[in-house]
Amino acid sequence: MRQLNFFLLACALFSGTHFQNAWAERIQIDVADVTLGIYLLLPEGRDKAPLVILMPGDSGEEALARNLGNWLGEELAQRGWAVAIPVSPDGRSFRGDNNALIPLLIDQLQKREEITAGATLLAGISNGGMSALEIAAAAERDYSGIMAVPALVPRGLDMSALDGMPIYLCIGDQDEMGWASRLLETRTALEEAGAEVDADVVFMARHMFGMDWENLDPWLEALRQGASG
Repeated sequence: MRQLNFFLLACALFSGTHFQNAWAERIQIDVADVTLGIYLLLPEGRDKAPLVILMPGDSGEEALARNLGNWLGEELAQRGWAVAIPVSPDGRSFRGDNNALIPLLIDQLQKREEITAGATLLAGISNGGMSALEIAAAAERDYSGIMAVPALVPRGLDMSALDGMPIYLCIGDQDEMGWASRLLETRTALEEAGAEVDADVVFMARHMFGMDWENLDPWLEALRQGASG
């Protein structure tokens, strides 16, 4: 419960009070035998936009997904992405068995006329970032890249499917969980798998941090242009 409270507080600090004015829609989508809640944010002024699945940290529960939309989801939508933030159906994040729901969710979302078909960007914070790595490694479909802020490579993960995958990964240098000490290990493992890795520590940052948009924007824009054809 202490970790959950930390994530709720941290997300609230970043999100402010913008969500009530955002262009977000809370929808439900049936995936296999599960009904998933989704926060969907679409960019203004675009008929179609490439999709990013943005996964919350910790348990992935409702409040975490909502607050993530209020913060990082809005930023990504402003940059031309269709952003879908799934809510965990059972309070266990999208790691493990729940990972299998994401490719099916993408299939359903890409039937919408506002969303471009093709490779999807996987993104997430903390547990959500690790979920993104696990889902891409399962190689059930094509992905345009992985944005994990922060994340570690789950030990024992078969990463052969990440060969050539663009990966943006950052960890705060004052991360309370000690993740910064494993950044080199994580980057090395990804590079040995053949991934195209942009990884660094964020100066004076803890487990949750604001994005370094000066460096992230060019990386995102290259993926978005590629996904848009």
